Amino acid sequence: MNSRTPPNTAPSSTPASLGDPTHTHPDMSTPNAQPQPPSGASSGVSGARVPSLGAAVSHHERARARESAIVAKEFSSWYGAFQALHSLSIDIPLREVTAFIGPSGCGKSTFLRWMNRMNDTIPTAKAAGLLTLGGRDILAQTVDVVELRRRVGMVFQKPNPFPKSIYDNVAYGARLHRNMSRGDLDDLVEQALRAAALWNEVKDRLRASALGLSGGQQQRLCIARAIAVGPEVLLMDEPCSALDPRSTAAIEELISHLAEEYTIVIVTHNMQQAARVSDRTAFFFEGRLVEYDETETIFTRPANKQTEDYVTGRFG
Repeated sequence: MNSRTPPNTAPSSTPASLGDPTHTHPDMSTPNAQPQPPSGASSGVSGARVPSLGAAVSHHERARARESAIVAKEFSSWYGAFQALHSLSIDIPLREVTAFIGPSGCGKSTFLRWMNRMNDTIPTAKAAGLLTLGGRDILAQTVDVVELRRRVGMVFQKPNPFPKSIYDNVAYGARLHRNMSRGDLDDLVEQALRAAALWNEVKDRLRASALGLSGGQQQRLCIARAIAVGPEVLLMDEPCSALDPRSTAAIEELISHLAEEYTIVIVTHNMQQAARVSDRTAFFFEGRLVEYDETETIFTRPANKQTEDYVTGRFG
């Protein structure tokens, strides 16, 4: 990747402690659900807010997590009887860009959505195995999902600004999570917009509707909105697929800068994009992690023939 320049970002608040060591995941399937995954599988239902994110794990796993942002070990998931992910084991490094590649339906976005519990909205979604953020279980019943999603932000395939002003879009999360004076909030909005490389384009129309921005500007606004709440991880699900080449280039440059401060995981179908922006690349196929390595290795000397066939365009 190209050298990076750290953005001027708002400081993250101190992460909440993570609690309940019971790691119990109730069966939340609907009455007509299909056969359930193995015992110990977890549901995606959040429950009441508590001041913790999840269960403690072993000392060995905590030691690994000090070098990684997110760790999965033998992680599987289901939608009803359909198994979407099969025994994934992967370490997502701190403050690097990790790209997930693979054909449509291979499980890339499903795995991404487990990282901040977006699958909670699907009643039959279940998971088993270990998935941790900072050494603590993301899937524990006691997880405060609101706090988790503050720490693990999400940028979607299509820009989704709120029907509010540019200012109010960026300030929205901070108003929910932080007690700030108007002056501090103004500073935070400016810092987040600068970090998203959007400030110079919108500083004179902060009270204008965000819906009046171009597609590329809207996507950078969504990134600024995620940054403003002080996340540790940014998940990006095909963030450039709906953008023109110029806007795509701007987002890619922004990703490289943001990786100085944040851990970034990006799902992409664009092999050139994965090669340009990521430090490490994971290739998925039919719900399995086929190969995971440095991006240069994946694209120039992959260990697996199936990976080589995919990145060279022989299938997918």
